[in-house]
Amino acid sequence: MATAPSKSDSLEVEIKLAVPGAAAARRLLRAKGFRVFKPRVFEANNVLDTAELRLRNSGMLLRIRSVKREAILTYKGPPGNSKYKSREELEVNASDAHTLAAIFERLGFRRVFRYEKYRTEFQRGEAGIVTLDETPIGTYLELEGPPAWIDRTARLLGFSEKDYITRSYGQLYLDWCERRSREPGDMVFAPARSRDC
Repeated sequence: MATAPSKSDSLEVEIKLAVPGAAAARRLLRAKGFRVFKPRVFEANNVLDTAELRLRNSGMLLRIRSVKREAILTYKGPPGNSKYKSREELEVNASDAHTLAAIFERLGFRRVFRYEKYRTEFQRGEAGIVTLDETPIGTYLELEGPPAWIDRTARLLGFSEKDYITRSYGQLYLDWCERRSREPGDMVFAPARSRDC
């Protein structure tokens, strides 16, 4: 019988950094020795919750991510208080996002937010990963790995702790809408580029 991962095995530690654009970010990463680890892909992310938003109100997240023909189900626990975004993360791959969404619908969960992005993953032979996320509200680098690696890599890329962003894409989108006096909806490219799952 398989055992569940321990909390330390499933702990996600990350930050985001706002960058002016994807082309400049790619040049910066290449200049600092990073190489593409996973090529650019389109991601459609559907956040699920109850009608009462029980998960959101508890700081948790349940998400179905569609990438090409693969679905990834993710649970994220409430984040801790630190300069990093640190929280339990459990993931499992599935082959059918539609059926996965239908199962959760039968259990009382519904889609409450959809966000899209293009993601490219970079590595430099170290313990962490840098992802380049192109979103409808801007371009971000996400540094995920041990805290010391995050700090060292941020400095290498020309950033300091004051640049660290620990907010989710959902919260960044709400902030973006508020600054522009727009009614929030889904954070998708216009026109929407993919099907609902």
